Amino acid sequence: MAKGEITTGRVSGFIDKDTEIVGDIKFSDSFRIDGKFKGKILSGQKLIIGESGELEADVDVGSIFVNGKVKGSMNASERIEVFSLGRVTGKIVTPKLVIEEGAFFQGSCQMKLKALGNKSAADYEEKTFE
Repeated sequence: MAKGEITTGRVSGFIDKDTEIVGDIKFSDSFRIDGKFKGKILSGQKLIIGESGELEADVDVGSIFVNGKVKGSMNASERIEVFSLGRVTGKIVTPKLVIEEGAFFQGSCQMKLKALGNKSAADYEEKTFE
C-alpha cells in the first residue's frame, strides 16, 4: 500500500473530479469525493477525500481520510487522517487524529474520549493550531 493510499471495502458512492454538487449526502458504506462538494455529509462509515477533492462542508462520519482540501467542521467518531497533500481549515472533533508531515491544518481540534458513554465538558480538550 502506497503512502496516503486508503484501502476500503465497498464504496457506496463517488463524486468524480469534474463534478460539483451542492446539498446533503448520507451514505451507508464508504464514500469517495474527488470533485467539489458544498453542504452536509452524514454517515457512520468512511469518507475519503481524494487529491482533487474540495469540500466546503459540515461532516459527521465514522472516519475521514483527507488527501484534498476541506473547509468546515469535521466530526469523526473513529478517526481523522490528513495525508501530506491534505489541506484542512476548520474545526476537528475526533478521538484519533493523524496529521502527516507536509499536510496543512489551521483551526481547532477537540480530542474526545471514545470510551465514555456520558459526555461532559471534561471529555474534551480543545487545541488551537495556526
